[in-house]
Amino acid sequence: MDTNKYIPTIEAIEKASGVLEEILEPTPFQKNQNLSDLYDAEVYLKREDLQMVRSYKIRGAYNKIRSIEPEILKKGIVCASAGNHAQGVAFSCNKLQIMGSIFMPTTTPKQKIEQVRMFGREFIDIVLTGDTFDAANSAAIRFAKESGRTFIPPFDDPKVMEGQGTIGREILKQTKDKLDYIFVPIGGGGLASGLGSYIRQMSPETKIIGVEPGGAPCMKKAIEAGKVIKLDQIDKFVDGAAVQEAGALTFEVCREVLDDIVVVPEGAVCTTIIQMYNKSAIVVEPAGALAAAALRFYADKIRGKKVACIVSGSNNDITRMEEIREKSLLYEGLKHYFLVNFPQKSGAVLSFIRDVIGPTDDLVYIQYIKKTNKESGPALIGIEVASKDGFNALVQRMESHNVKFEYINENNKLFEILI
Repeated sequence: MDTNKYIPTIEAIEKASGVLEEILEPTPFQKNQNLSDLYDAEVYLKREDLQMVRSYKIRGAYNKIRSIEPEILKKGIVCASAGNHAQGVAFSCNKLQIMGSIFMPTTTPKQKIEQVRMFGREFIDIVLTGDTFDAANSAAIRFAKESGRTFIPPFDDPKVMEGQGTIGREILKQTKDKLDYIFVPIGGGGLASGLGSYIRQMSPETKIIGVEPGGAPCMKKAIEAGKVIKLDQIDKFVDGAAVQEAGALTFEVCREVLDDIVVVPEGAVCTTIIQMYNKSAIVVEPAGALAAAALRFYADKIRGKKVACIVSGSNNDITRMEEIREKSLLYEGLKHYFLVNFPQKSGAVLSFIRDVIGPTDDLVYIQYIKKTNKESGPALIGIEVASKDGFNALVQRMESHNVKFEYINENNKLFEILI
């Protein structure tokens, strides 16, 4: 590592651990049998979803706030967050009885907003502004300068990074054997840089793999470019990691300590959310599923190895589950949409169901496009198949029965309009 650049030190992370003992207990480090069997590896989960604020963000937030002089804290603090950092700051404000203004994107799930209010109570006020984290962050920084309050960065700050690094310290204390791989989610890079620094110094043989969502790979793009860059646009679905621009400090640390960065499609994240709930009774938010979702893309390399995944948070809004299921089915090739032009004769739809829909298929959606004469003309059809192979058989049946159709899944513009 380049010792001329800032790297969270073992001493700083040990000190942060002492500070966090005021409010936290170590989170469990548990072997997950389902993932272990799936990948023929020893897969362990670091359960940061079991923190009191349901995410690891409390570590960096509290460590940063406690490092500030009491006289300065009396003026109040400001932060920006898509939800989890906000909850950590809100909890800290309540615990230390200081005032905080919390800026959040207007797209933040309602559940996270309500949790922030619950943790902060009368010590915080919430400002919803901008439709991305970066927009809310800019507004928060301006407000902090104008009001004379202290800004608490969500990731690009030494004390925040050192606080997050305590997860790495806990993991090494909780495991007897060496870890071969550790997978860590990346938003702005605070967790990856803090944890990565500790693991790199204390367990240099462990490979540290960062994981970003396909719609917001800001750290991977920065490392490829050799400098921090701002993504033109991002997909905000993985809201806890949907960051347009990596931190200047976290970028320098991540490119020193990470062995690789895996970019995971949002659909694969959704599949992992569902699997973790159905098979392990673990509720995770999209960002919390990132690390485990990356395993499928490293399956050959981790076979027979000891692997750790950071489950970074569980602040998931239950109202998003239908969207999560839809994205998973589409990604796995199990749900397909067609524009079907039915002939203008009675019984056309019944014939389609009888002749085309297979015994293991499920017709889940039908909507005529025309406003009038709905019994004829094009209709949007949604069909779920039992396996990927079922798609080809479905198309063959449609063609053999001379069904006139257009496949929508691969037509991005039409898909966005109709679905």
